[in-house]
Amino acid sequence: MDRAIEKKYKWLNKKTIWLTVGGILILLVAYNIIFGDKSSKLNVEKEKITIESIIENEFKDYIAVIGTVEPITTVYLDAIEGGRVEEIIIDEGNMVNKGDVIMRMSNTNLLLDISNNESNVSRSINEFENTKINLEIQTITRKQTLINTEMNLKREKRQYEYNKQLFENNHISKEEFNQSREQYDASLEQYELLIAALKSDSLYRVNTLSSMEANVERMKQNLIVVQGRLDNLNVKAPVNGELASLNQEIGQVINYGTRIGTVNVLDDYKQRIEIDEHYIARVRKGLPGSFEFAGSTFKLKIDKVYPEVNNGRFAVDMTFTSDKPDQIRIGQTFRIKLELGESKQAVLIPRGGFYQSTGGQWVYVVAESGDLAIKRNISIGRQNPKYYEILEGLNPGEQVIVSSYDNFNDVDQLILK
Repeated sequence: MDRAIEKKYKWLNKKTIWLTVGGILILLVAYNIIFGDKSSKLNVEKEKITIESIIENEFKDYIAVIGTVEPITTVYLDAIEGGRVEEIIIDEGNMVNKGDVIMRMSNTNLLLDISNNESNVSRSINEFENTKINLEIQTITRKQTLINTEMNLKREKRQYEYNKQLFENNHISKEEFNQSREQYDASLEQYELLIAALKSDSLYRVNTLSSMEANVERMKQNLIVVQGRLDNLNVKAPVNGELASLNQEIGQVINYGTRIGTVNVLDDYKQRIEIDEHYIARVRKGLPGSFEFAGSTFKLKIDKVYPEVNNGRFAVDMTFTSDKPDQIRIGQTFRIKLELGESKQAVLIPRGGFYQSTGGQWVYVVAESGDLAIKRNISIGRQNPKYYEILEGLNPGEQVIVSSYDNFNDVDQLILK
């Protein structure tokens, strides 16, 4: 007789099994979400990246810049007087001495001005001489009148004194005595007026002649200046040197102040250098530099720093502190090592494209296994053309990826294959 067999594990059924498996899967997913590795990864081929080692060595604080040779001084030739170019005596590129006539010009209006000034000076001189003669004649006339008046005064004084005695002795009438006295008083007053007039004429004569003479002298000086303008039509070399440029043509009309050309003083040379504005706070007068040429080292120093920044760059002038290359030429360029500070021991990372991608704030550090690179924050200090100075975040011996990170999308880890 068949009988029902009791199940040993009543709870073990399909439903229970599926619920258990589902719960385990949910727990595994939750664990992975909470405790699993959430970092982003990217597969990278080693052949397409550059890996360098971190080293500890002497850090030389310098930058490499390009210097362009320029004359120590450039003197500009500007037109002191306008005119028409008649003759070019010295062509550009030739050596000139101070005072050499480089170019001749003509100016008809200037010639007319000089002629008019000469006429005015002649006229003023004639007026001065005529006035001087007239005043002399006037003075002589007054002195003659004074002499005659003085003679009359003496005669009338004698007559008056004689009549006075006669009147006191009752030999003449009172009326006759009074007439002689009045005549004497009138002559005395006229004499005093003539003396005053003569003094006044003398002062007037001195002042008038002095003023006219000063005016004539001013006109003569003006004439000299105007005549000197005629000499300015001959454009002369202001210094000894090389006539670097002269772009005028015969027949060309040049206005006052027009830039005619330049003269380079070749007693010495300097190098004009443009530097990235990133270094503007560290560049100062007196910093040394050097460059290699034809197997020799030549030294320079910064002589002038230009404060203006154009297109992210500023300029400095460097002068030689040692001998100059024998065949140096204006416009020649040299690669100069400009020292910004003293050398010292430091942790260094080779320069690479990573800096443009991260700004030097982080790098990918290769794990010891060599199959993984992990993102790590760092701090970079100074830099030179070969290395960056590491302030913190890396140790000597570690390896980092120094090529560009532009294709890595800032992932946390790179799997190297």
